[in-house]
Amino acid sequence: MHNFQMHINEYLPLRDVVFYTLRQAILKGELEPGERLMEMQLAEQLGVSRTPIREAIRKLELEGLVLMIPRRGAIVAKITEKDLRDVLEVRSSLERLSTELACERMKEDTIVELRKAQEAFKEALDGDDITLQAQRDVEFHDVIYKATGNLRLIQMLNNLREQMYRYRLEYLKYDLAHQTLIEEHEAIIEALSKRDKDTATNIIVRHVYNQELTVMKKIQDDDETLIVKK
Repeated sequence: MHNFQMHINEYLPLRDVVFYTLRQAILKGELEPGERLMEMQLAEQLGVSRTPIREAIRKLELEGLVLMIPRRGAIVAKITEKDLRDVLEVRSSLERLSTELACERMKEDTIVELRKAQEAFKEALDGDDITLQAQRDVEFHDVIYKATGNLRLIQMLNNLREQMYRYRLEYLKYDLAHQTLIEEHEAIIEALSKRDKDTATNIIVRHVYNQELTVMKKIQDDDETLIVKK
């Protein structure tokens, strides 16, 4: 039996509360890669019926956090190199486009919003709440997305965000990555403030690539550890 618990939110349907509870347990490593998700056991632990558990597992499968294996049922998905590359290739292209459009269309207060978001992000890095750090990072990029004025693009980036969240958390677990993130954010702000499209897009692509390199190394290190244990 795991230690995670469900916190009821009166503004959310029960199925959503169950979904977010299981999602956080996976992202924080309380439910580990390869672990089976037993509906009856989870329902008993969270004090709900099996129906919201089943619905949550289906949503987690859509996010790539859970795999359905024949004759085994649902298991927590591990992070793979291909999944990481696939997601970050898409993110890199969308981030580049959003940065180009933001350079062209942003309003005068965009830079002010970015600086406020950056300060909130740096403040979060001073603590040990990794989910808050990830949220503040998301909020920084959201300012850029909003500045594009392209609702379709914003929607695509928001959909991708759920698939990115796991990788974002893995990256933030590295303390050495924190200073890199701060410096890259600052460089993005500086380039945008000058409406320097080429510099801004180059930085944002490097920003995504650095995340890929770091998380990829962790995947490879984990695989090597598993081989040694075998």
